[in-house]
Amino acid sequence: MKTLNIAAAALLSLAAFQTALAADYPSRPITMVVPFSPGGVSDTTGRPLATLMSKILGQPIVVENRPGAGGGIGMAYTAKTAPDGYTIMMGLPSISAIPVAEEMQGRTPSYSTSQFEGIARVSADPTVISVRGDSKWQSLQELIDDAKQDPGSISFSSSGMYGTTHVAMERFAQAADIQLLHVPYGGGGEQVSALLGGHVQATSQTYGNTSQHIKSGAFRPLAVQSAERLEALPDVPTLKELGLDAEYYLWAGVFVPTGMPADIKARLREATKEAIASPDFEKVMNGMGTPIQYLDAPEFDDFWRTDEKQQVQVIKAIGPAS
Repeated sequence: MKTLNIAAAALLSLAAFQTALAADYPSRPITMVVPFSPGGVSDTTGRPLATLMSKILGQPIVVENRPGAGGGIGMAYTAKTAPDGYTIMMGLPSISAIPVAEEMQGRTPSYSTSQFEGIARVSADPTVISVRGDSKWQSLQELIDDAKQDPGSISFSSSGMYGTTHVAMERFAQAADIQLLHVPYGGGGEQVSALLGGHVQATSQTYGNTSQHIKSGAFRPLAVQSAERLEALPDVPTLKELGLDAEYYLWAGVFVPTGMPADIKARLREATKEAIASPDFEKVMNGMGTPIQYLDAPEFDDFWRTDEKQQVQVIKAIGPAS
């Protein structure tokens, strides 16, 4: 009986401590981990969101880029941090792909998706397959025809092996029954720069991440990986129109390590929702050509788990890295 009383007292003490933490939260700066290099979707979405959330919460939110391994380095880092509300993360679909990819390579996964909880989905953007503006390919079919004549000769940039944009492009390649040359980079900015510099011949990115280059003519969009054409690109066909089943959406969401006190998680949910709903955030997102597709934690969790199953199927189809 005495042991039970001690255990009960310990639990009450822990609950009281967590309540006190929640009441004071946040009392110091918060870190938002972006597991990619500057310039990518998670970075360009995370920075304006962090600025607005900082004003709402009354503490700075410092964006910390931790690129590498298709986002795996930053995600593994975040998964191991204390669930105290002082480390949050702007994640992409690759959060679900990396553990199964590592397992396929015969390695122990650096983290599990069970180590994360979703706070909110911010956006869900279809990817656009683009080539350089001076490319010989005027249509996607021309690219496909050349790829079939010389398998593996056409290169594309991605955020890393099994990363979000790698999966997007591989879905297209599988649907078109072609082989492309994968060239991984650290994040969205580097991928785009690689195509600009002529180091690769194609890439699949969100419109928001390439809009300035499409508008300037530096990039030529060949197809959109969505069910319907983008309003910003009315003359660019979808893969579905071209007879290819390879829809892909690059969504961005706020995550926290599992085990966070409910009061702190609720505070972050409220702050995220308020920031996303603000006219300032909408203006920034509209300027990038990225539509806001907000989902609160419960709905986001349902969406994420469904998306995770699809990610696993795609990764297994890609197979182990050679």
